Formats: sequence, C-alpha cells, structure tokens
Amino acid sequence: MSRIFGEINQMGYVVRDINAEMRRWLAHGIGPWFYAHEVQTDYFTYRGSASPMRMSVALANSGDVQIELIAPRNDAPSLYRDFLESGREGLQHIAYWTEDYQGLYDEVLSLGYEVGHEGSIGGEQGRFAYLDTEATFGHVIEISDVSGPKGQFFRYIRDVAATWDGSEPIRGDVDQLA
Repeated sequence: MSRIFGEINQMGYVVRDINAEMRRWLAHGIGPWFYAHEVQTDYFTYRGSASPMRMSVALANSGDVQIELIAPRNDAPSLYRDFLESGREGLQHIAYWTEDYQGLYDEVLSLGYEVGHEGSIGGEQGRFAYLDTEATFGHVIEISDVSGPKGQFFRYIRDVAATWDGSEPIRGDVDQLA
C-alpha cells in the first residue's frame, strides 16, 4: 500500500499481438477478456503535445487485480510506442485508481512526478495519466479516474471474473479477432 497512491489496482502489459496474449493468459485460467479493437480516446497527449495514438485494449481480472493488455495500432507518439521500440514487450505499468483524480494528479505533480502521456476515455471521469517513473522503478505508474462509468465497468469486469466458468473467454469486438 502506497501512502501516496493507495493499493495497486492494475498491471498493464504492452504487447504486439493482443490476440495471442489473451489466449496465453486464458491458458493460465485468467479471463474472461473484455476486448476493444479500437479504443476511442477523448484526447491523448504525449509529453504535453497532442498525439493521434490508437490502441486495442483487453481487460480481465485475477482476484482484485485487473490485467490490461494494450497493443498500439499506429506509430503515433506514446509511452507504449517507446516501450515497444526499446525492444521490450510485457509489463509496462502498474495503475492506481482514484475517485479524486484531480486531487491525486495535483499531489503527484507537486511531488515532482512528470507526466509522460495522459488522456481521457469516456469523458471527464475517464481521465488517466502515466507518470514517467520507468528509470526509478523499471515501470511506469498510471493514475486513473474511476469515479464514473469507467469505474463501474472495471467493477463489472472484476465481478464477472469472480464467477467465470470458462465460457465466452473473449467478449467485445470478437468479430475483429484474427
């Protein structure tokens, strides 16, 4: 438990082949996966400048910890692209969720953390920021607003995983899967 951030809520993996990664996690009993082939951000900035980054995302839970798979869909600037271009693939960030996003955001900036990229999905209550902590921790820290619909969706994913019987292992844009 962090005195600043709270408890770790998510482990985020940046991957090249999201379909293969979902299947690999399924082989270990983690699922079901909620998949979106093209996530639409309201806005996205990389190091303070607008970026037209596109990505696919898959979400599942292992207990209370959410597993996120992210596959960039273009070469637009992002920490995801930087991670893959460095020759890596796998765990890229850990995320902390908050219902007081602005308060946590202001606090981490006042403590000297720098934002690598940030954006929003689904409106004002869907904001997220990735703090440039890789040199310190070996991974990035994400803070994410869960005070609105995104938080409700995350709780739904956790609840479905808790009673999952193995059926419908991949849900969402299934017709997009190769």
